[in-house]
Amino acid sequence: MKKVSVENIKDVLKELLKKSLKASFENKELPEILEIPEVLIEVPANKLNGDFSSNIAMMCAKKFKMPPRDIAKIILKNLKIDGLFIEKCEIAGAGFINFFLNDNFYNEVLLNILSKKENYGKNNMVLGKRVLVEYVSANPTGPMHMGNARGGAFGDCLASLLEIAGYDVTREFYVNDAGNQIAKFALSLDIRYRQIISGSEENPQLPEDCYQGEDIKDLSREFYNLHEEKYLNCSGEERQKALVEFALPKNIQKMHYDLKRYNINFDNWFSEKSLYKSGEVEKTIENFKKKSLTYERDDALWFKATDFGAEKDEVLVRNNGIPTYFLVDVAYHINKFLKRNYDLCIDLLGADHAGHVNRMKLALKALGVDSEKLKIIIFQLVRLVKDGKVVKMSKRTGKAINLSDLLDEVPTDAIRFIFNMKDANSQMDFDLSLAVEKNMDNPVYYVQYAYARICSVFKMLEKSGENLEFSKINLTKNIFKKEEEKDLIKLLHFYPEEIALAVKEYNPSRIMKYVLSVASTFHKFYNSCKINCENKELMEARFTLCYCTKTVIKNVLNMFKISAPESM
Repeated sequence: MKKVSVENIKDVLKELLKKSLKASFENKELPEILEIPEVLIEVPANKLNGDFSSNIAMMCAKKFKMPPRDIAKIILKNLKIDGLFIEKCEIAGAGFINFFLNDNFYNEVLLNILSKKENYGKNNMVLGKRVLVEYVSANPTGPMHMGNARGGAFGDCLASLLEIAGYDVTREFYVNDAGNQIAKFALSLDIRYRQIISGSEENPQLPEDCYQGEDIKDLSREFYNLHEEKYLNCSGEERQKALVEFALPKNIQKMHYDLKRYNINFDNWFSEKSLYKSGEVEKTIENFKKKSLTYERDDALWFKATDFGAEKDEVLVRNNGIPTYFLVDVAYHINKFLKRNYDLCIDLLGADHAGHVNRMKLALKALGVDSEKLKIIIFQLVRLVKDGKVVKMSKRTGKAINLSDLLDEVPTDAIRFIFNMKDANSQMDFDLSLAVEKNMDNPVYYVQYAYARICSVFKMLEKSGENLEFSKINLTKNIFKKEEEKDLIKLLHFYPEEIALAVKEYNPSRIMKYVLSVASTFHKFYNSCKINCENKELMEARFTLCYCTKTVIKNVLNMFKISAPESM
């Protein structure tokens, strides 16, 4: 059995229930079964039903052909719970086994947090495993949009969450600096440049499939101001090459700048062009061919994806000899797994890439890569709303709102927090009005205010001349009597478990909801319990609880790169 601690009490309860069943088999009190059903330990919705509860008796009823309550009585008879912070066990309802915590539990939770401080919540569940999280990866031919804003906040917070679990995390931005989009970018810049010289936006005309944004006009104007008509009489290839070499670094530099404002710093900016230079694209084509996974049709090279269960085959090389985005992405993922040897690769993609998931996994599997090591998370669209109305255009520019506009309007803390309040697969409305409010309706303000409120409590203590040394405080049994105190301590106890579940689900929103609950429960405690009370032992205990709550809130905010202000 695991060492008994407040952090693993639920795991220990599961093991003890299994041991009790096995003892019941040996005692011939229950008929032996080959496989014991999964033991679940849950928190009852009604506090009268205890602190933890298990339905194992009901899960076994069919196999034992006995009433669940009779099974529960036998389980309790053989259950050894000494030293497990359990005051009593009861049978309730149809056969639930309910567990009630003893007073020592509450003290041990606080002592555990005090000992671990900023490390509370961290674990080594995947210590040393290397994971690459690729997110944002916006097309560098234009400004980052709202999808990139949501993906950026989600991806960065997910990477931080994985670090807490012990992963060796690399944050990566994949720069699409080759292929069709760059050719289109070059042509768009070229036409705008020649329009400036001709003095007419009709000469030459910009095709509908080119980039139509004002940013293309701005870049072409900058290029003209620098070079004037120097490139007019050059070949189109030379002119477009010069335009891209001028404009692309500017766009990428702007991405660096905006992402830094967003508290996102990538470990690596991976260039698509490098896959061509290193020969990895060509090598991937050869690997497909060597494994007899291709055929030619209409002068194009195809992958036999239907041989692996896909609905249709995929083009690898177009009839003009240019590799498809799909082929280059396969080469990129082979680079991740086989060249750089990552144990896990996570891609964050917009909803328009949902069809990319299955075909990528099939291609990797066909080439001998373990596709289970690739986790693709699809995040849904986000709508901006203000005063109950959908907002599509920036008042400042009159154009579609992009990431830089959002950063100009809303504090970074609020953006990162709100974008992670829902799981990636949920569509969401981002309320611009709410995000800038400095009141308790704004979720990030609500949490930060709880933290600042605790800081103010300690500032008042300092002014009074009191000096608490938490390492020397002796938390006596039965010191916490009020439900508001116990509720808050139990919630703090669940933080490591919430981290583990959020990692398992790849879901930062679980922690955002958790810290909101901590803030809410603290506010209830603060309004119900006088902290700086006359009873010295109780005063020290409540200040200890405040300190531990402050620690947990700060650990969450620091993890997600959201500020923890000491005054508001």
